[in-house]
Amino acid sequence: MNAIAAHSNLDNDANLNTLIHQVGKVLILAHRESTDRLQLTFTQAGFECAVLRQTDKPEYQTYASIYRCLLNHSQAWEFAAQVQQPTLIVEADFVPIAGLEKLPLPFNPTVLGNVGMAWLYTCAPQIYSVTADGFAEGFSTALVAYILTPQGAKALQGFVAEIATKHGTGYYNFDSEIDGFLRAQNLKNYVPFRNYGEHGGRANPEHRHNGMSGRHRADVLWDQLAFLPDYAAAPHPHLRLFWARLQARLKGIARLVLGKYLRPKILRNSKNPGRLLSFAIRRQLRF
Repeated sequence: MNAIAAHSNLDNDANLNTLIHQVGKVLILAHRESTDRLQLTFTQAGFECAVLRQTDKPEYQTYASIYRCLLNHSQAWEFAAQVQQPTLIVEADFVPIAGLEKLPLPFNPTVLGNVGMAWLYTCAPQIYSVTADGFAEGFSTALVAYILTPQGAKALQGFVAEIATKHGTGYYNFDSEIDGFLRAQNLKNYVPFRNYGEHGGRANPEHRHNGMSGRHRADVLWDQLAFLPDYAAAPHPHLRLFWARLQARLKGIARLVLGKYLRPKILRNSKNPGRLLSFAIRRQLRF
């Protein structure tokens, strides 16, 4: 059974596993950016939506912007730890696909108790295993868009303190450590079959100053984007979008061929290598 078929066969009524039925609330994390277009997209899709804006405190002036971003995410984690349903958390530059609300969770909702988080948008993803019903346990960086369970949110309560203790409040890519932090507490994390949206923003200058490009896009999307991302600016927005999406797609295929999406060691040690290969290849079979 392929991943798409497995997703739709989780329940006699496949609609029960859609995001609109499984997610309790959408939280949009922002600083000073406009979120009107993103809010409208979510509310028109039927989600309850709120914006959490980064506060400006005097002591924050010495913090790296990426660390201030972590503090904003931690506000969302506090909310997500107090509710019963999973919470969808997105950054202000996320661009969802059209019809996102109709897509399934990237994990089986009947085993919710051991799930920490699931990325809806992935950056440098890897897969570790694929369940019999077609869901991929894995790793990603970037917190542009993800679903956080109540137990995952509770487990992350000590994450900010750990990052501050180990790395201070300067520049450090904290998001690459979240998967390991949650797995150390016996929680599983999932990556989607295809991305539910795009990172629509431009590169963060702080990344470039620290030797990283900071530019990352979704390799393959479930469907068309709900609106044009900011990076697809005039005078030729659709051409810019096409070129950016083409580059991202080629990079995703290259990561697959080079064994970065599915590591050879993971494949060799897997009890079901065929299932891993099927998932990794099938996700790219969309044009």
